[in-house]
Amino acid sequence: MKASPFWPAEWAAQDGVLIAWPHAGTDWADNLADVERTYAALATAISRRQRLLICVADGEVEARMRQLATAAGADLDRIQAVRIDYDDTWLRDSGPISLVDGNGFLLLDFRFTGWGGKFEASRDDALVTGLFERGVFSLACRHESVDFALEGGAVETDGQGSLLSTWHCLATRHPDKTREQVEKVLARQLRIQRFLWLENGALQGDDTDAHIDTLARFVSPDTIVFQGCDDPMDPHHAGLAAMADELASLRRPDGQPYRLFALPWAQPIHAAEGRRLAASYANFLIVNGAILMPGYGDQADAAAARVLQEASGLDVEIVPCRPLIEQNGSLHCITMQLPRGVLADV
Repeated sequence: MKASPFWPAEWAAQDGVLIAWPHAGTDWADNLADVERTYAALATAISRRQRLLICVADGEVEARMRQLATAAGADLDRIQAVRIDYDDTWLRDSGPISLVDGNGFLLLDFRFTGWGGKFEASRDDALVTGLFERGVFSLACRHESVDFALEGGAVETDGQGSLLSTWHCLATRHPDKTREQVEKVLARQLRIQRFLWLENGALQGDDTDAHIDTLARFVSPDTIVFQGCDDPMDPHHAGLAAMADELASLRRPDGQPYRLFALPWAQPIHAAEGRRLAASYANFLIVNGAILMPGYGDQADAAAARVLQEASGLDVEIVPCRPLIEQNGSLHCITMQLPRGVLADV
């Protein structure tokens, strides 16, 4: 009997990770050199462990990527470049969500609207189709377009049919739909049986309407790591404390509470013009055998790594991500993992 499709957790075995290299035609133009250093460090960390598929806008961007990745110590044998158009580099939200479907894979291509029409996104919305046309995915993969606005950073799974998300984000994307209607679509498309909705939690400097991947994440079926705030004078304190209470009230399928680990709070980081930036340690990426955690040059970086190691049992590597939060995202936001068997052989 053919197994039913399911959405694997991030810690399931991976073929690789998908990213898009920044260039002068993206929003990174003003701090491109700093951001490229972050991408080169990320490419090095990923390519030590698995393959890395990098979208590049043209030959000049590809040459620049290879030069910087080589200088940073990346394994070029594990890096594959694919030339394709894109508006920006937030591949968590415009890339495919992969379901395991029997002996193959179903790559879901949800509608990407630039976070509710905040930014131009037509090329990003066409990205998954373009990648299929370029043959980067294995013959075991099927492409399914879904006429429903959803970003990958808005949803989190334990790999066992549970979805964790913030209701504010989904309600903002679909103001004409009830919670029951939204759940019906997500249950059908993502094969979800349980919904764990958070009503609290948001970060200043985040323009995603409270993506879950900046707030709370599964690291195993029974463990959730979340962004805490231990400064009662910080404007985030009340909302994140209320979110922590919500997480404590959630139950696993067996009725037991989740193991919860609070991540430390970085000192406020501001852009040059004064706006607060969303420096969340919850925006980590799980790869094969390790967690890549964003670092912000803050004294809390090392403590956050220790929390993640204790919670997950995985090795933790800090990737310097201070430049990324200038554009309101971090490490998880620029990456999309691809389960083992999704990428074509090269």
